[in-house]
Amino acid sequence: MINLQENRTTSNIIILMMAVVIGVGSIIYTNSLVSRILAQEEQQTSIFAKVQEYIATVEAGENINTLIEVIDANYTYPVILTDENDKVLGHRNIRIPKGKDSLAYLAAELAEMKAAHPPIVVEPAPGLKNLIYYKNSDLVVQLKYYPYVELLIISLFFGIVYVLFNASRKAEQNKVWVGLAKETAHQLGTPISSLMAWMEYFKADESLDESIIGELEKDVLRLEMITARFSSIGSPPVLKFENVEQLVKDNIDYLQKRISTKVQISVKNLEGMALGAPLNRGLFEWVIENICKNAVDAMGGIGKINISLSYTRDGKQVQIDISDTGKGIPKSLWKQIFKPGYTTKKRGWGLGLTLAKRIVKDYHKGNIFVLSSAPNEGTTFRILLPRF
Repeated sequence: MINLQENRTTSNIIILMMAVVIGVGSIIYTNSLVSRILAQEEQQTSIFAKVQEYIATVEAGENINTLIEVIDANYTYPVILTDENDKVLGHRNIRIPKGKDSLAYLAAELAEMKAAHPPIVVEPAPGLKNLIYYKNSDLVVQLKYYPYVELLIISLFFGIVYVLFNASRKAEQNKVWVGLAKETAHQLGTPISSLMAWMEYFKADESLDESIIGELEKDVLRLEMITARFSSIGSPPVLKFENVEQLVKDNIDYLQKRISTKVQISVKNLEGMALGAPLNRGLFEWVIENICKNAVDAMGGIGKINISLSYTRDGKQVQIDISDTGKGIPKSLWKQIFKPGYTTKKRGWGLGLTLAKRIVKDYHKGNIFVLSSAPNEGTTFRILLPRF
């Protein structure tokens, strides 16, 4: 099995794990830092309370300038001083917004402080108790949210880089696709011209079976169409309103004679009327061929392929279901199989379904996906095409 996506997936997982480790480490370190700052603030609050209590008991004339400096040093965490009945006696580091009722605002702040920390009890006089309530400073609050903001910014940065990288990679892939397709068309041109000349030579020989010459002529025409397909890659396709049922049947008629005789292919129109959609005939036949050939391989050359055609319930799209009786696809790979390089064939390039998806989505503005699959029971692909 060739899977060019494995290295990329592994790299993405490693990068994601590194980002998670960095993020978790940042949160743990910041929380540790916040815890230390909180412990310091609680200690400072306790000192502040003791100083307040001492000042209330000193005798007149004592020098308390140093103690006042200790109180003034509290310029970060908000504090409210109340009596034992929670009546506000004073506050520090609380800015009451203009136009706000000061009592109501302080009451709200007090309720918030009660929820944050238990009060510190001080006794300025025998039998008299005051309570000091406080809450975390703005610095601590900002530090709490800092790692999450940091993670958000990093995530946005990586997201933008990822989008730009994918856009750049996709543009480069498109150049490779187009270059490879056009070079293939160019290389096919010479042998096809030679084959056409040989066909004319064989037609002049009356001893050759005309039915064989007819089939060879169909193959040469097919090669011309394949060359035209490759030439059209990278260019805006010309869409014409086509009878989808007839297009699919014509394609299947050609394939049926060139695949295993033990594979039966049926086409059924569930609507009972013509189903039309704007298509590029050559490109869309490529899609049907790729899916049917993959189905033949999945069945080992023995089985059935059922193609059903209908409109979606809203009537806006043509629905094409292609079912086989093959070995099935694990659900984990339903999206993986459409990526370039993924194949289960020993000699496969893993480009068939990638091309099919590109043709349906980019050129026809439709969709293609695995509708259902079960081990050893088969797989159903669904193609949706806009009707107009």
